[in-house]
Amino acid sequence: MSTSTTNSLSLSDEAVIAADHARVFHSWSAQAHLPNFTVDSGQGCHLWDQSGRRWLDFTSQLVNVNIGYQHPAVVAAIKAQADILTTIAPATANGQRATAAELILRHLPDSFEKVFFTNAGADANENAIRLARLYTGRDKIISHYRSYHGNTGAAINATGDWRRMPNEYSRGHVHVFGPYLYRTEFWATTPEQECERALHSLERTIQSEGPDTVAGILFESIPGTAGILTPPPGYLAGVRRLADKYGIVLILDEVMAGFGRTGNWFAFQAHDVVPDLVTFAKGVNSGYVPAGGVALSGPIAHAFDDRVFPGGLTYSGHPLAMAAIVATITAMEDERIVENAARIGSEVIAPALTDLAASNPLVGEVRGSGVFWAIELVRDRVTREPVTPATMAAIKAACFDRGLLVFLADNRIHIVPPCVVTDDEATQGLAIIADVLSQLSKES
Repeated sequence: MSTSTTNSLSLSDEAVIAADHARVFHSWSAQAHLPNFTVDSGQGCHLWDQSGRRWLDFTSQLVNVNIGYQHPAVVAAIKAQADILTTIAPATANGQRATAAELILRHLPDSFEKVFFTNAGADANENAIRLARLYTGRDKIISHYRSYHGNTGAAINATGDWRRMPNEYSRGHVHVFGPYLYRTEFWATTPEQECERALHSLERTIQSEGPDTVAGILFESIPGTAGILTPPPGYLAGVRRLADKYGIVLILDEVMAGFGRTGNWFAFQAHDVVPDLVTFAKGVNSGYVPAGGVALSGPIAHAFDDRVFPGGLTYSGHPLAMAAIVATITAMEDERIVENAARIGSEVIAPALTDLAASNPLVGEVRGSGVFWAIELVRDRVTREPVTPATMAAIKAACFDRGLLVFLADNRIHIVPPCVVTDDEATQGLAIIADVLSQLSKES
């Protein structure tokens, strides 16, 4: 066995990539076909490699770097906490943990009283499912086919996309189609029809599964990876009514959509709904130190006052992660970062994408809010046939060569820069995308 080590600070970009490919097993990847891309550092909305080549980031990595790279207040908070206490068991009371919970709850409805901290979004959803089952004494969880909830046992089964299928070893999961008017499953022609029929389908599923067997409804407030599918007016409120009617816990997954991404602290706040549990991660501290959690409404939290909750994590409420949460939320409040995301969405991104949809025949639909948008690309606007994977690969490569990192999913470009993106940065990135799509439309 080799005892040599790799010091990335002393290696070229090519050497770092070679060492990584030789030794690191990558997620969601065929290991013989990994990207040749390395990052040395970043600032704000930009990244660069060791040779100095720079990219404007329209991905926020995995849609999590809401506050941008290397925010000085968050970096300083992590360093300061490391000087005081690097780690402590979750059974011990800790000031940073209590303050982080207080700041999160400050931006949720008054019905929420406590926070259970996890390491990421997947185990947040995992524990929300556990809470719903224990609270109701029921088993089944209903979620959308077009969804992603994480890559742990129950979370991946709640997920609706292809990643669920090789991993189906958890029990009690049922899926339904949610609203998506552009590719409606309900023969709808208006948002109102799509909403009404999706709710009807959900209720019939509850009835057919047996209401007394359904513990929870777990929906992303806005399905993210599945297409940034903003629900039509009234849908989430209708889901809330069904949950109340049948005594079901409503869990809204805000892992991707929360903490400013949509121009609100939480995406559900624009939809006249209050859930029972909220899961979060990603933007809560922009991934500076891994963290996630479940916010619990009072009745569910107090159900465990004298009953042991059979769940826990060694790093639940880790002090470095909590310090990053406190600094991130404080900076977002002080610098009005959520408001910036809302304004950029309405004043810069929406007009640019509206113009793009009107002018480029590859664009079937644009949708979103804040810094959470999707461009759906089609070969034919009448049939809505998606563009090919080869076309998407060409788009990614062309944007990369022009200095822009883009988030692609199926036939969509997701416009998801950090919430701190400026007008000029947003305009620059959108112009690159428009130029690439214009060139492709001429060639097709």
